[in-house]
Amino acid sequence: MRAASGLVAALVLFAGACTAEPPAPAPPGTRTPFKPPTLINEQVRSERVLHVVRDVVDGRTVELADGTEVRIAQLAAPAECWAAGALTFARARLLAASVRISPVLSGDVNLALEDGTDYALLAVRQGALRPEGVDGGALLTAESEAAAADRGLWGPPCDGQAVAPPVVTTPGATTTTTTPPPTTTAPRPPARTCAVAYRVVGQWPGGFQATVTVRNTGTAPVDGWTLQWAFATGQVVDEMWNATPRQFRGLVNAVNVHYNPKIAPGGSVEIGFNGSARGDNAVPKAFSLNGAPCSVE
Repeated sequence: MRAASGLVAALVLFAGACTAEPPAPAPPGTRTPFKPPTLINEQVRSERVLHVVRDVVDGRTVELADGTEVRIAQLAAPAECWAAGALTFARARLLAASVRISPVLSGDVNLALEDGTDYALLAVRQGALRPEGVDGGALLTAESEAAAADRGLWGPPCDGQAVAPPVVTTPGATTTTTTPPPTTTAPRPPARTCAVAYRVVGQWPGGFQATVTVRNTGTAPVDGWTLQWAFATGQVVDEMWNATPRQFRGLVNAVNVHYNPKIAPGGSVEIGFNGSARGDNAVPKAFSLNGAPCSVE
C-alpha cells in the first residue's frame, strides 16, 4: 500500500515538471553588446605611442596615418622665400616616419622622431623654419646657430628675408637686384654679448668633469644670470659648483648662486661640474645667457 502511494506521488511530480512553463527570457536591454578588442586608445593619444606620418602638408604640418592633421608647435609658417625648401626638409625627415606626439595648450603638438629628436629644434637649427612664440631657450639658440652658419633660409637667395630680392633686368644693362621693402625683411639676431668656453677636464668610464667659462662681451653689466645649453648624447649633471643646476632631459640651466650674480663688462665667471655619460660625451654646440645666444670659444 505504501509502495503504491509513493508511486502515485512520483508520477504527480513528473507530470508537473513536464507541464511547467519555461523561464521567461531576460528583458531586452539587459545584455551588454559584444565589442571587439582594439589596439587604439580612444580616449587620449598617448605620447608613448608611435604614429606614422602619411603625408606632409608643409614644413610644420603633417597628416598622420589615421587621417588626423596636426601642426607642430613653436614653428612659424614657412617663409615664402623658403617654402619649397622647408617642405623638402620636412618630407625627407617625416614622410612615412614613425613619430611621437604630445598635445600642447595651443592645440598644436610637440613632435619627436622615433629616436627622440625634437623636430622643431632640428628644423630651426638647419634653417628650414623660424621659431614662433618663444622668448628664449633652445629654439632661439638654434636659430642663432643657423643664422651664423647661413643655413637654409639664412643663406642665399633668402638671406633671412621672407621674400627673396627680385631680379630686375634692363635691356643693355647689367643684371641688378633690388632690396625688398623693410616690412618683408626678417631682422638678423642681435650682436652677441656673451662668449662661452666649455672644456672637459677629466673623463672616466661612465663619468666626466667639465668647466664652463662665461664672459660678458657686451657693454652692460649682467646682474643675475642663467646659462643654458643642451646635451645631445644623454649626459646628466650630477653636481655643480659656482651655479645651481636645473636639468630637464638634455636641457641644462645653470643659475647663479648668491655670491656671483654679477658679471661686469669684460668680466667672466667659471662653472664646474661632475657629470654622468653613457657612450659618446659630445660637447654642446650652443649656449645662451639669459635667453641671448652666446658665441662659442
